[in-house]
Amino acid sequence: MIDQQTLEYPQRVNFINNVWAASAGAPVDALNPADRDDVVGVVPDSTPEDVDAAIEAAVNAFPGWSATPAPVRGDILRRWSELIGENLEELARLMTREMGKPLAESRGELGRARLELDYAAGEGTRIHGTTIPSRVPGQLIYTDREPVGVIAAITPWNFPAVAPLRKIAPALIFGNTVVLKPALETPLTALALAALLREAGLPPGVLNVVSGRGSTVGSQLAADPRVAGVSFTGSTGIGRTVSETVGRRLGAVQLELGGKNAAYVHSAGDLRQVAAEITNAAIQATGQRCTSISRVIVQEEIADELVALLTEAWSGLKVGPGDAEGTIVGPLVNNSQLKRVQKYVQLGAEEGAVRTTPHRPVPEGLYHPPTIFDHVTPDMAVAREEIFGPVLTVIRVRDVQEAITIVNDTEYGLAAVVFSQDLDVAMRFSREVRAGMVHINHGTLSQPHVPFGGVKDSGSGAFSIGLTNAEFFTQSKVVYLKPSI
Repeated sequence: MIDQQTLEYPQRVNFINNVWAASAGAPVDALNPADRDDVVGVVPDSTPEDVDAAIEAAVNAFPGWSATPAPVRGDILRRWSELIGENLEELARLMTREMGKPLAESRGELGRARLELDYAAGEGTRIHGTTIPSRVPGQLIYTDREPVGVIAAITPWNFPAVAPLRKIAPALIFGNTVVLKPALETPLTALALAALLREAGLPPGVLNVVSGRGSTVGSQLAADPRVAGVSFTGSTGIGRTVSETVGRRLGAVQLELGGKNAAYVHSAGDLRQVAAEITNAAIQATGQRCTSISRVIVQEEIADELVALLTEAWSGLKVGPGDAEGTIVGPLVNNSQLKRVQKYVQLGAEEGAVRTTPHRPVPEGLYHPPTIFDHVTPDMAVAREEIFGPVLTVIRVRDVQEAITIVNDTEYGLAAVVFSQDLDVAMRFSREVRAGMVHINHGTLSQPHVPFGGVKDSGSGAFSIGLTNAEFFTQSKVVYLKPSI
């Protein structure tokens, strides 16, 4: 364990050049969603001068960091992973306080973050180029991968550790420097992680963290020509704006956006296990997850049984504070998100969907009971729009073709799931569904070394994680070498 003070920092500061940098920006309280009287910390709504200082620090640090041997960069990332492990419980409790997710999920998220970090660290020994035969005798042609420069990482609130690490780690291992703008709802975990990375030996200016609103800080990062690439995770609407801004100056963008993910249940030997897989994939982070299953498309002949099993499971999910024993469904992140979920639940009832879960009491505050709607039709808003909460819709179908048509009838294309005992059905689904990731006979759990991303309005640019990281965080250079003339 390192000194606990490493995880602490003054109020209303950013992390620039490896020091806590005071800001003149207005103070913003980071509130505990489970107890809005609990101020977890105070961060600044950063000023343009703060952002400029962070970018300048990253620009100045780039030559030295990019010249550092990649395996040495990997050593620093491995030490960072070790420090996260040594301080896991403190970080998990901080995450639960500022985001609201159950403590077990926070611990699991940090474990997942470390696995992604460990993979990225290993990339330091796998930055491969190629040799190409030349038509000129005695000439060598080869390609090299170089860092692109300063990366702006803009992250959401639902994964306070994984989302920043997923961008920081690959950017750094490939020799880039980073300015991170975490979500204003959950900035404290990012700042604590930055402090641990400094402890791991990262040179000044290589990682900088500035808090603030996307409309100001995020927009400035996207527009600044010193920023070579922007990696953004968030809503599709804001992603479009980021892409347009960066595209006007021919910068690079990597977008991880929204989803309306469907699970098609064709057949199964154990429908109870299917219901468990769907529930786990739908309810994590209180449904505030881009890969949450929010649509169940089921064969008519098994629909009654599956809906009964899902309703039984969802009716027993414990709702409460993330740090309470046995909590499965925590609070929503803020009042705006709660009102959004309430609006869609009301709209679903008005559209004629049949609610199968009870109107049970939940704790006072930002809580919403897990809700299932049956007999949903594909044209209903609850079947088409991203709700981002503990709401599941069930659509009944007659055959595989109808199911695939409904799955594809959406602007999104992130993840899709099929449960089937028929391999031909499963493989047809995987071929014909328009999604970046397809899961067969399990939920939407991805792995920390496998490319992650979506198509259509769910993403743009290179997938994150795994071997596709190099496609965004590096650029190719071709070298023609003739020994002498």
